[in-house]
Amino acid sequence: MTQLDPQLQTVIGDLAADLPEWHTMSVERARELEAELFTPEDPPPVEDVREFAVDGPRDPLRLRTYRHRIDPPAPVCLFFHGGGWVMGTLDSADDLARAIARRANCLVVSVDYRLAPEHPFPAAVEDARTALDWLESNGPTIDADPNRLAVAGSSAGGALAAALGRWSRRPHTPAIAHQLLLYPILDPDAETTVPDAPLLSRADVEWFWDTYLRSPVDREHPYAAPAAAEDLSGLPPTTILTAGLDPLGEEGQAFAQRLDGAGVPVENLHYPQLSHGSLSLAEEVDAADAAMEQVTARLRTALESPNA
Repeated sequence: MTQLDPQLQTVIGDLAADLPEWHTMSVERARELEAELFTPEDPPPVEDVREFAVDGPRDPLRLRTYRHRIDPPAPVCLFFHGGGWVMGTLDSADDLARAIARRANCLVVSVDYRLAPEHPFPAAVEDARTALDWLESNGPTIDADPNRLAVAGSSAGGALAAALGRWSRRPHTPAIAHQLLLYPILDPDAETTVPDAPLLSRADVEWFWDTYLRSPVDREHPYAAPAAAEDLSGLPPTTILTAGLDPLGEEGQAFAQRLDGAGVPVENLHYPQLSHGSLSLAEEVDAADAAMEQVTARLRTALESPNA
């Protein structure tokens, strides 16, 4: 097996020294620890950060915008944090949202979607669609250009971004210029040759699916599990980042191959020595920083010429 990047190994060794596997904890403790470990203390600066709420399917839906040195109306990226649909907050994904805003030259709108088990599938997807529809109708109020729109997400957030990509095929829905999927979770039945890896194990992944889905029937629902869709044609151009030391890496690569076979423009940026979640360490790990630069360059180009 490929060895973890040495610099990343050092950082993760410090980070995960006393970290139990996620599935061994209660939901409440897992959420506390995820927030404690991943909320950045000194995030990269951006010029403007604002937070507000819009009408959601059940309760108000919180959104947070990040803008950095870009003139309005700005291209916009709707972003969804990771955490297995069980954990994650706007704060613990703050560094990723800031990095995208700084490097991709776009306005980032980060979505505080509802979490399982209190709100199982399809609640998070409903919130994602609400944010997308709101942005299409109200983009000018935040100086965003909804005609230059991308969706992005990490891990479980990648599944939500992919769900919106599928949703955008329907008539009278917002057009999506690009979808950026960062080590996404896509297939509850995927097999892996990397069952245990830094910060994420296959047992953790199974716990996420079991907590998120209402019943085994949902495992075949393409808005819950994007890889369950038989037809992937007509999806937006896609960039998928996969990591070699990640139980989700092979399913991300398989999804990229299926997109290519369906005629969807796709690039799979694979990093054998990186692990799941490593982009959150881009400020400390050179290889993760280089990966972040590559994926945001793809997004920046897509939003500069959305019809290319």
